[in-house]
Amino acid sequence: MTAHIVLASGSEIRAHLLRQAGIEFAQDIPRLDEDSIKAALLAEEAPPRDIADALAEAKARKISAKHPGSIVIGCDQVLDFKGRLLSKPKTPEEALYQLSEMRGHRHMLLSAAVICRDGEPLWRHVGQVRLLMRKASDEYLQGYVTRNWDSIRNAVGAYKLEEEGVRLFASIEGSYFNVLGLPLTELINYLGLQGVIDQ
Repeated sequence: MTAHIVLASGSEIRAHLLRQAGIEFAQDIPRLDEDSIKAALLAEEAPPRDIADALAEAKARKISAKHPGSIVIGCDQVLDFKGRLLSKPKTPEEALYQLSEMRGHRHMLLSAAVICRDGEPLWRHVGQVRLLMRKASDEYLQGYVTRNWDSIRNAVGAYKLEEEGVRLFASIEGSYFNVLGLPLTELINYLGLQGVIDQ
């Protein structure tokens, strides 16, 4: 390995994916006011894809400043519902509203990753997954939120496909890694081509 890798994320799932892929890395959690960044970009009518990319870059840049010479991976995931950004629900009521609004419709999960070294972006990718939510009943959605609130409060769109949330969907098109918040195959390809990891 020619460079030290740092994951600029507190996500246990992203860390697990990298560990399972046999990649050695350190983890450093960026402290950012994400809501302010999102609000500024939304005021400029930036599309959800650009917001995911900008947040991933901001995280990578911030942590990169603390780790000179290291390869720093910043990540972010947003949900695009009819061109509108949906975020993590703040209350069970908001979670239920989001799920009720999306049922029977398609939406996209956008998982961005940006690699920085010494504060400069070297690589970026935004993975897409298209999902069609089935028409679940009001009773099921209410029960789902009640049973899973502690977990889904930390998930964009108020669901986790790796848990009971998979029952909400009629179809899913795209990489499962992108569902989990990391375009892993594209990231590994880049790291391998640059000689950062063995291939």
